[in-house]
Amino acid sequence: MVSGGQLVARMLKKEGVRHIFTLSGLHVAPIYAACVEEGIAIIDTRHEQAAAHAADAYARLTRGVGVAVVTAGPGVTDALTGVANAHAASSPMLLLGGAAPTFNQGRGSLQEMEQVDLFHRISKWSDRVPSPEAVPHYLAKAFRVALSGRPGPVFLELAWDVLCNGVDEDGLRMPERYRTDARVAPDARKVDEALALLRAAERPALLAGSSVYWDGAWDALRAFAERAQVPVFLNGAGRGCLPAGHPLFFQHSRKEALSGADVVFVIGTPFDFRLNYGAEPTFSADTKIVQVDIDPTELGRNRPVEVGLVADSFSALTALEAGADRAKRDTLLTTLRAGEARRQASIDEWARSDSTPIHHYRLARELSEVANAAGQDPVFIADGGNWVAMAAKVLELKRPGRWLDPGPLGCLGVGAPFALASKVLHPERTCWVVQGDGSFGLNGFDFETAVRFKLPMVCVVGNDAAWGQIRLPQVQMFGEDKSPATLLAPTRYDKVVEAFGGHGEFVTEPARIRPALERALASGTVACVNVLLDPDAPVKAGAMGYAV
Repeated sequence: MVSGGQLVARMLKKEGVRHIFTLSGLHVAPIYAACVEEGIAIIDTRHEQAAAHAADAYARLTRGVGVAVVTAGPGVTDALTGVANAHAASSPMLLLGGAAPTFNQGRGSLQEMEQVDLFHRISKWSDRVPSPEAVPHYLAKAFRVALSGRPGPVFLELAWDVLCNGVDEDGLRMPERYRTDARVAPDARKVDEALALLRAAERPALLAGSSVYWDGAWDALRAFAERAQVPVFLNGAGRGCLPAGHPLFFQHSRKEALSGADVVFVIGTPFDFRLNYGAEPTFSADTKIVQVDIDPTELGRNRPVEVGLVADSFSALTALEAGADRAKRDTLLTTLRAGEARRQASIDEWARSDSTPIHHYRLARELSEVANAAGQDPVFIADGGNWVAMAAKVLELKRPGRWLDPGPLGCLGVGAPFALASKVLHPERTCWVVQGDGSFGLNGFDFETAVRFKLPMVCVVGNDAAWGQIRLPQVQMFGEDKSPATLLAPTRYDKVVEAFGGHGEFVTEPARIRPALERALASGTVACVNVLLDPDAPVKAGAMGYAV
């Protein structure tokens, strides 16, 4: 006989899942025992939200399924925000939630509540596994749904008796070949239409988003951009798909390039708030748009498009590169590079500032240089407001998959959980959590999890003693006396991490940033570098906004 819990673990192993994230609960204990049998590592966090965030990051880093396992009732509701964040970010995480035994449901069992309906609007599929023998087929469908088309999260409820009861193994048929990794090629007619627009364009631009990373399309992106000589801008998980320093990678001249373009290729990113819904001033009303997305309902949403390609990013970029003419756009690129240099010079001025409190750009520049020192392969986990938005303009990314931020939901608290997933998957990579002081409070206790599992990482807290991204515009709109709930204490977060058994550094002067970062990295443990920042720096630098 084989139990439902054992079947869960066997299906996870079959899918290549090597870790699950959880917070202990008796309702799901049979899954734990079975994971031990199957050699699947169990990372237990301090909050179910953190477990869900870690599973989300695991999915992003593997471009596969990440799994969180939580107990019934409050365990499931605690994980709800993590699922919502994964849904907004199109991340294929699987949440497995426990439940009371089916024979006691409706009688007032411990932690009993309706759970399946909670996820219908924030997942691709939510259901209840009815029996132990159904476990393999429900898991197979979960993997298939989560990874097909536009990826996304799935929730499955597993009652205690479903996990504990046995099935005759001799008569059990495990699912095989239950999903495909086939790509979605674009319509050749639409590719020709897009290339015709490109040939006639004088000022084209390309904006590549998260799907370029998810589809493994960074080489195809580079090949197309180099052949067509199109300036490239990156957002979301697309960051790093062209390395810093590539002659076609631009960052600071995005507004100038997109608003002045006659044709823009928008690859794998929606026209949401990050792109001003496709409207001015981000895009001119006269700009012709070529949009690529695997989800046809995304094409033309919020903004008319001249050509819509239903395809994965790899297939679309490969087809575009194959048909594109070799071009020279020296005038356009020189103009954009000059604008890039002007904006970079302004950032550099602040990045050299010796003022106290410390300017955000100064801290970001020191962090980028220490993190990218010879031999390092850094991953940056973004979890905060103004400090993250400003750091994103300075931190240099060398490779794809080295930048993780919450995504379009803007959920705070992903720092430590995302870093847990990064370190269990890639212990050889240095992991830097770009942490706001406000967001530290959401899942900061999971730096204790990192200490417990011996997962070294460096948390760099930009401490302005406020919810700065909210406070500054609120004060501008309503005044100082009508801006409550936006101030924090200048808390010693470094001492908090020290109390967990990690390493702490407290920095108040610019000259001490680099030595503190270097000591934190050399400590070989979980470290927190707590840096007091100028709360008015974003206003002074004209840099309020989001890390898009």
